[in-house]
Amino acid sequence: MELKTIVTGFTGTENCTITPITNGLINTTSLVEDYDADEKFILQKINTQVFPFPEIITNNHILINSLLENGKYPLELVKPKATLSGSFIIKDENGEFWRMLSFIENTKTFFKIPDIKTAYESAKAVGSFLNTINPEHLPDIQPPIPDFINFEKRISDYQISLQHAHPDLLENAEPEIEIMNELLFLPEKWIEMEKEGILPKRIIHGDPNVRNILFDETSRPLAVIDLDTVTISTILYDFGDIARSYTNTLDEDNGDADNNFNPHIYRTVKDGFLLSLKKKLTFEELENLDYAAQTVIYIQAIRFLTDYLNGSTYYSTKYAEHNLDRTRNQLQLLKGLRKYLRIN
Repeated sequence: MELKTIVTGFTGTENCTITPITNGLINTTSLVEDYDADEKFILQKINTQVFPFPEIITNNHILINSLLENGKYPLELVKPKATLSGSFIIKDENGEFWRMLSFIENTKTFFKIPDIKTAYESAKAVGSFLNTINPEHLPDIQPPIPDFINFEKRISDYQISLQHAHPDLLENAEPEIEIMNELLFLPEKWIEMEKEGILPKRIIHGDPNVRNILFDETSRPLAVIDLDTVTISTILYDFGDIARSYTNTLDEDNGDADNNFNPHIYRTVKDGFLLSLKKKLTFEELENLDYAAQTVIYIQAIRFLTDYLNGSTYYSTKYAEHNLDRTRNQLQLLKGLRKYLRIN
């Protein structure tokens, strides 16, 4: 099915141009300029290998937007566009799923935190987003990716990979495996707190990386975007991922990383994150922010290492040791954080 046919299903016109956007990591994305309506939209083919239930991410997006619209949220919203028949997804003749989203003009994105001010404003924007989407009674948000934040399964997957990995891969990764095994205790507290119901269930973004924030020309946050990973879990995960992705002074592909943790940004993002949220969080949540940062970094490292040992079948790689370099990078980041926290 031609792209213009799919666009017509949403807009009713073929009088448009469709331009690929190539910086997406998961979905196939294009910019649509509708000349009849004088409007721009984002068209996406949903990657069902990652998101097996496209209806779930669309329904979640609509529920989240409703909370934001009714909650005095200060930033702009990206809105799903309905098809001419009133649904929000088109399934083409090849079984591929497509959606269309509103487009916010005159914005820019960052793939890394450029400075402390942007770090603070970004964390503040995510904190405001989370504060607004977590009312007293939560709507029926469904998990878009099964077991995405199941740390017990992440550890099990890692241990299975150790048993089945090629000997050459095990040898190459021996130093990283040794560190990983020494810190294997780290997620145990998280797993136990979740089992005992100590951590409140909240709506989280699931991927609050800076690349999922749109900024204006003055680097002021305009919108928190990419709500595909929104799910019900502990809010500690979002803080941990902010700490992981914002404080890294190097690209996470850099396997020669040394001293790549920025403590000034860590303190800054904690302040920004808590600005709107602090009064809503429980004692247990507030007390475990530093622990969450360590655990989420560790889990990301173990995911990279697991994929490396499995032959790099999940993450896109450019060379044989790409996932091993990513593992090394995360372990150095964790080392820097634990040194800053004065943990041996």
